[in-house]
Amino acid sequence: MELHEALGQIRVIRRQMALTETFRGYRAWPTACGALLACGAAALQPLVVPQPVMQVERYLLLWVGVAALAGALAGGDAWRRHRLAASLHGTLTRLACEQFIPCVVAGAALTAAVAVGAPEQAWLLPGLWSVVFSLGLFASLRLLPRLLLAPAIWYLASGTLCIALGPERTALAPWTMAITFGLGQVFVATVLAVRQTNDDVEDV
Repeated sequence: MELHEALGQIRVIRRQMALTETFRGYRAWPTACGALLACGAAALQPLVVPQPVMQVERYLLLWVGVAALAGALAGGDAWRRHRLAASLHGTLTRLACEQFIPCVVAGAALTAAVAVGAPEQAWLLPGLWSVVFSLGLFASLRLLPRLLLAPAIWYLASGTLCIALGPERTALAPWTMAITFGLGQVFVATVLAVRQTNDDVEDV
């Protein structure tokens, strides 16, 4: 029992220490790949979903697939490198996932609710996705580099703007995803690359 309690206290201490550290598990290249996927899908959308308002299921299949692949690249890379580490890195990775996963669940729930109950309101989804993603970034800022505050604000502002423009201007147009997520992920990748460069300089 004493050994069990000691191990539990060690885990608590490690978690508290992790909360004071910066998570460096996300890297620029998987995020940049996500930006390329978003821009590529936006270019492809007019060919595979020529009438998105009338083809909501096909639109969702395209963009949910892109989001899943981009998320798997970024999250999978961080998880693979640190999840098994019985160290501060492993604890940080688990904490980062715990803080970001709620926004993923919320985004999935919103998507399902609109697709099933109100497909005529699907034009709201790009803006809602962007706002929800911004909330995930804001929630994770406690562990992430502070410079990621700027992309978080970008996602919040661009998502809000997409909704404010209304269905007449947005209407599931490819540019909404290209601008909000394509440029947004370029923004995030740039911040991560700068952070990595600064870390490398400090290590020299």
